[in-house]
Amino acid sequence: MTPSPMDATQVAAVDAAHAARVLDAVRSARLSGERAPAAPRPVIERSWERMLRSGVDPDHDVRAGLLSREEVERRREASALRHVLPVLREGLLSSVDVVQHIMVVADDEGRVLWREGSPRVLRKADGLGFELGADWREDIVGTNGVGTPAVIRRPVQVFAAEHFVRSHATWTCAGAPITDPRDGRLLGVVDVSGPLETTHPATLAWVGAVAKLAEARLRELHTRSLERLRAVAAPVLARTGGRALVVDRDGWTAAVTGMPYTERIALPKSLAAGERRLPALGPCAVEPLGDGWLVRATGEPAARGVTRVELDLSQRRNWSVRVSGGAGAWTHELSPRHAELLYLLAVHRGGRSAAGLAADMFGDPARTVTVRAELSRVRRYLGGLLAHRPYRFCEEAEVEVLLPDDPRDLLPHSTAPAVTEHRRPATAR
Repeated sequence: MTPSPMDATQVAAVDAAHAARVLDAVRSARLSGERAPAAPRPVIERSWERMLRSGVDPDHDVRAGLLSREEVERRREASALRHVLPVLREGLLSSVDVVQHIMVVADDEGRVLWREGSPRVLRKADGLGFELGADWREDIVGTNGVGTPAVIRRPVQVFAAEHFVRSHATWTCAGAPITDPRDGRLLGVVDVSGPLETTHPATLAWVGAVAKLAEARLRELHTRSLERLRAVAAPVLARTGGRALVVDRDGWTAAVTGMPYTERIALPKSLAAGERRLPALGPCAVEPLGDGWLVRATGEPAARGVTRVELDLSQRRNWSVRVSGGAGAWTHELSPRHAELLYLLAVHRGGRSAAGLAADMFGDPARTVTVRAELSRVRRYLGGLLAHRPYRFCEEAEVEVLLPDDPRDLLPHSTAPAVTEHRRPATAR
């Protein structure tokens, strides 16, 4: 009989020392192939499996080189997370000092950019290599509260020997990803960490809630920036004939004239002023305007047919779709949810109903409203490449999916039943 999973944080709330001893025995048994006294939580077990496949040594503390102070400052200035530091501090720092924890904010590459909190705990963190500029990706330092949430895109609490590397077993941490609310792109992770005896089962919910507040703040800032651009755009568009729109640097629409409103258009990563051909509009004249672009359509709309759609899911994160054809080539970075949806549509080229996709993604065919809403967002950048009734890639599209070498690394964040099934090697199905 398989032992039941141990909820370490609940046990630790009653007796942290006992929970740590049991987890140490669980970890040792799993690594040696012996029968464990209890099963690790599924989220921890899946992380341990990734560590074993990637070759992280559980008994040696391997540390990547620290970034220079100058590089840390450069990344801080370039990171959108700097705009939400007041939210994170207000939500977390007043309490972390009381309970002897620290707050750590890392970027999308797992590099520690900010650390604040208890001076005593900061010194302990230094001893673990949890320093400014340190690399805390999961495949570098093992299961942890920074790297693991970045991989699975969900809040995670890691207690004592749930850490894969033995030297971290005196530590507890709870981290939550912070994503760009505009497109789902990972911006980084906020983590609350400290000695294991200070753990609390509510910490994870607390950190996750503050991360959501940070994302709401980013959404508010984006809305304000579009309002400022709209004010600049209004008199310009009033004098502009034909089809035109003003978008920010990421393609979000501030104002439009002579054509239907589109929330966002796909822009090349390196857009410059001049004559351009954009997937949604065809030939265009592009001019800088304020903090965005004035885009004037100069010809007929681009044909919808394409030669090739390449869905790149080969990495553990940073998934993308690349479209190339008559309108040129362009690439769009995918959110975790959109990566799941497009993968399922690529697998089912004959099409899938909303109920079928809901069952594939949530194990519940009734959740069609969520599926339709997400597909509506996908169509904003893929447009006519997607057909419906059933949902599918159009027949003219040649679709190729780039997959990881090991099927177990397919979309590691996903809990969708259909994706989980495809992670299993073909011989095990």
